[in-house]
Amino acid sequence: MKFLHISDLHIGKRVNGFSMIEDQKYIINNILDIVDKEQVEGVLIAGDIYDKPVPSAEAVQLFDWFLTNLADRKKTVFVVSGNHDSAERIAFGAKLMSSRGVYVSPVYDGTVSKIVLHDSYGEICVYLLPFIKPALVRHALEDKEEQKQPESYQEAVQIAVEHIEVDRSKRNILVAHQFVTGASRCESEEIVVGGLDNVDAEVFEAFDYVALGHIHSPQSVTRRTVRYCGTPLKYSFSEAEQQKTVTILDLQEKGQIHIDTIPLIAMRDMRKIRGTYQEVTALSFYQGSNTQDYIQITLTDEEDIPDGLQKLRIIYPNLMRLEYDNHRTRQNRMVEPVTEIEQKTEFELFEAFYQWQNNQPMSKEQADWVRSMIEDLKNHEKD
Repeated sequence: MKFLHISDLHIGKRVNGFSMIEDQKYIINNILDIVDKEQVEGVLIAGDIYDKPVPSAEAVQLFDWFLTNLADRKKTVFVVSGNHDSAERIAFGAKLMSSRGVYVSPVYDGTVSKIVLHDSYGEICVYLLPFIKPALVRHALEDKEEQKQPESYQEAVQIAVEHIEVDRSKRNILVAHQFVTGASRCESEEIVVGGLDNVDAEVFEAFDYVALGHIHSPQSVTRRTVRYCGTPLKYSFSEAEQQKTVTILDLQEKGQIHIDTIPLIAMRDMRKIRGTYQEVTALSFYQGSNTQDYIQITLTDEEDIPDGLQKLRIIYPNLMRLEYDNHRTRQNRMVEPVTEIEQKTEFELFEAFYQWQNNQPMSKEQADWVRSMIEDLKNHEKD
């Protein structure tokens, strides 16, 4: 049986003030074309459907249109909520939608939805695990006194998976939305300080394929069948060099899994250009390129260009970011090695960020308030 694996649509997202809804409509049409061409039978959507827990009406209408098109094509659809979604809103109408072959994860209550499909090789069991965190699992299992209460994301996901009755003689797919240790991140992702949201891939050992969402770069982690498909669109300039794809999973007999990727072509690319103002505004520089793309320009002029952003948008109307790389900015830019950053406490990271942004340290009153806020957040997470 053939599946298409996508995630992190982030419908309704704005990037640097620009609405992505038109681009999202275009790429979803692109995905529907791939569904038709590849003749997939199932679609796995691994969370972060929307960019906000309360999405706009336009975002909801677009996702509804997407699901309706898949259902009209007689495709079986599996959807889990991500950390950007409201699990309750995503689950609305789930029982009704299941009659059309659209299965949506309910709010986590200690159990995980299981849907059984059949092909010439037998049964395929698809499990839907929405995004979970320790507090959610503690709440779901609060009546079970004998159950150890999770304190970390690792423990929370492990407990949730342990409560799934998996028949290992059958082919099993898990659709989930978590951060698996070792995956490489992008700027557009939501970061938890200190990697507290890490989950080891070994937790998913019982499953033949794990369709993951949350990380925006396509990649496999630990083994090729624990996979992030990545976002269908670029949502930050750290992704400018990536080729966005969908993952195609061909599940044959037990132990035989073929994984392929198919490139996605966006309406507008996201790319970086660099040079002096005179260079990047020369016809010979941009002629033949798509000036409608989302652009980050780094000017190397020693002096700032007055109204540079507005002037450049005459040529590059979707210019998202203008930066300078010159003697002045290089003197002001001091970036610590990643290893040093990882060793800092939450307060030290915030303190360094504040000083970098404001060119002066926090006052004693500000520092005390930040320490108090961090402590309150930690206590809230434990509750």
